[in-house]
Amino acid sequence: MGIIEASKLAFEYIRRDDEGNVEGITRAIDGVDLDVKQGDFVAILGHNGSGKSTLAKHMNAILYPTEGSVWVDGKDTQDEKYLWDIRQNAGMVFQNPDNQIIGQVVEEDVGFGPENMGIPTKEIWERVEESLKAVGMYEYRKHSPNKLSGGQKQRVSIAGVIAMHPKCIILDEPTAMLDPNGRKEVIRAARALNQVEGVTIILITHYMEEAIYADQIIVMDQGRIEMQGTPKEIFSRVEELKELRLDVPQVTLLAYELKKSGLPLQDGIITTQELVEELKRIQK
Repeated sequence: MGIIEASKLAFEYIRRDDEGNVEGITRAIDGVDLDVKQGDFVAILGHNGSGKSTLAKHMNAILYPTEGSVWVDGKDTQDEKYLWDIRQNAGMVFQNPDNQIIGQVVEEDVGFGPENMGIPTKEIWERVEESLKAVGMYEYRKHSPNKLSGGQKQRVSIAGVIAMHPKCIILDEPTAMLDPNGRKEVIRAARALNQVEGVTIILITHYMEEAIYADQIIVMDQGRIEMQGTPKEIFSRVEELKELRLDVPQVTLLAYELKKSGLPLQDGIITTQELVEELKRIQK
């Protein structure tokens, strides 16, 4: 069994009027099957309203299935006795870091989670140190979070989750409110956690350039999984992505247009370096 699994998962939002009567039902997730292995880096793409953030909230037992099941580290999210274990094993980082940072000093904020878990004080400080180093924020440990940039705040949020030693971190559009430099900082930190520490990363994003680093990409539309595969496999299907109102990385689009104009380029070019190598190849 994977670190996160879903079987025939469905979720409905129920809208009610002031008197509590049902006004309408929106099916946000519709029959999703999912299997994320420990150590994977998975990116979930989809336009607004596709269901990707709703799916993310099921991975941390913030939401519970209307139908079907979700398991985190082999535990059913609907079984209340596992709630603490599930949230410890699957940490969540949200869009706005200000909603997650509560301490007046960076190191105190990062230590808040382990302290609530009852970890001994000596180990808490060890975890704070290792977590801040993992995201490149150790030198800011004595700073006030309010003085940090958006990207730095988000890295502190991630450090706070790391300090609880989760097996999996779910990043729900963590760069949506950041500038390009902040986005790079956060994705670099996520990649390092995955590659060096072996932490499973699930990245919910609408930035295609962030998804190229994933092992697997899942594309959602209207609550269903429409496409699933490696970045090369997914971004080779430019026209299908356009039909789902999604972009592709700019270098992929350039390679696609060059191929349409007659250049014999391979499909699935996702980095500038790959495009350069391909152009060199066809010039020989």
